[in-house]
Amino acid sequence: MTGYTLTKPVSVKVDIKKSSFIAHLFPLEMFDDYMEKLRTEHPKARHFVWATRYINEHNQIVENCSDDGEPKNTSGKPTLKVLQGHDIVNAGIITVRYFGGVKLGTGGLVRAYNDAGQEAVELAKLISLDSLSKLTLTVAYNQTKHVEYHIDRLKLKSINTDFGVEDVTYTVQGESEKLDELNDAITKAP
Repeated sequence: MTGYTLTKPVSVKVDIKKSSFIAHLFPLEMFDDYMEKLRTEHPKARHFVWATRYINEHNQIVENCSDDGEPKNTSGKPTLKVLQGHDIVNAGIITVRYFGGVKLGTGGLVRAYNDAGQEAVELAKLISLDSLSKLTLTVAYNQTKHVEYHIDRLKLKSINTDFGVEDVTYTVQGESEKLDELNDAITKAP
C-alpha cells in the first residue's frame, strides 16, 4: 500500500481574525494521550476538532473526524481532507481553537481548519509507507517486557503479537535502521 505517515508529532499555530487555530499532527497511536494532554493544556479552548486516517488489519483505510461543536462539516471534514490530500495514513490531526470574538462564517471556518492542517503537514517529516520494513521476532515470555520497552523507545509500530505455548512472536514495522537496532538490542540481551 502506498501513502505516507510520520514518526514524530508536529504542531503549528495559525491566527485568523483574532481566533487561534493550533494544529497538531501526530502518529495515530498517540491519539488518546494527545487529546487528553491538549484538553489539560488548553482548558479555555472552545473546540478540539480532529480527524484520523489509518489502515486496518484488512488493509482498508478507515477515516473518522469530529467537528466538536463547530457548525456541521466546517472543521472535521476539511481537517480529514488534509490527510486525504497528502495520502497520510496511521496519523491524526487535532486542531485546538480559541475563539477570538469574530465569527468567520462557514467558508472562513473551512479555510481556517484547512490552512492550519496544511501548515502542520508542511512542518512534518513524512515517511513513505513503502520505505517502512517489517521484522518478526520470536522471544521467550520472560523477554516480552524487554522487547516492548525497545519497541516503545524506538517508536516502532507493533503490527501483531502472537502468544504461543512457549514463546511470543512480534511483527514490528518501522524504518530499517530502527528495526536493526531493535534486533541488535534483543539478540544481545542476556
